[in-house]
Amino acid sequence: MGRIISVVNQKGGVGKTTTAVNLTAALTEQGKRVLLCDFDPQANATSGLGVDKHRTGKTIYDVLINQVDPASCIVETKFGGVLPSGSALAGAGVELIGAQDREHQLKNVLETLRDRYDYILIDCPPSLELLTLNGLCAADGVLIPVQCEYYALEGLSDLMATMRAIKKRISPKLDIFGVVLTMYDGRTNFSAQVAQEVRRHFPGKVFHTMIPRNVRLAEAPSHGIPVTAYDRSSRGAQAYTQLAEEIIRKG
Repeated sequence: MGRIISVVNQKGGVGKTTTAVNLTAALTEQGKRVLLCDFDPQANATSGLGVDKHRTGKTIYDVLINQVDPASCIVETKFGGVLPSGSALAGAGVELIGAQDREHQLKNVLETLRDRYDYILIDCPPSLELLTLNGLCAADGVLIPVQCEYYALEGLSDLMATMRAIKKRISPKLDIFGVVLTMYDGRTNFSAQVAQEVRRHFPGKVFHTMIPRNVRLAEAPSHGIPVTAYDRSSRGAQAYTQLAEEIIRKG
């Protein structure tokens, strides 16, 4: 049975979608069956795996709101499967407000797909509203990207409070799967200090692999491919490959 992991941080620009896309590709290269559920209306994870977000046909919105079969919406790529998103998903948060069991709508969808994959990654929106709540309730664990910058821990207290509430009232098994440090610059003492501070806040939860600042990582999305396909020899590609290996070892 596959593991469902939500990639979450309500703070934008921390490498959340970059991590979701490149980890999907890296795990696929390791021989794992991986599905990326793009649950962000911006649909950047969809395009990051080489899928034209303007020509996807049915999306996760249609699955949630129009009861379309989720399996029929999956787009298989050489980098892994993707359950695409689109701008219509922005309205789903409002449309789901009156739904019965509204926080479990995504969970109900992904449970029908769990046995087909080793990993299902959910790229959540950079906010703490109903869509992200669904992403958290659907997950076995949460992967939190934290950038090695001054405001690294800003806002994470809100995420932790939300997770505690969900764990207490809705999903007792929800836990932090891991924290991954992103945008690490080994040339500065400051990045090392931030990394140390994050490890202090999340003892035993921070992955050894750190994702560096890397030009190739920034360029790859404009070509619609993961960094491992864009430049396999780059430090960014090597880091996500190592992170995938570390996640597999973690079991």
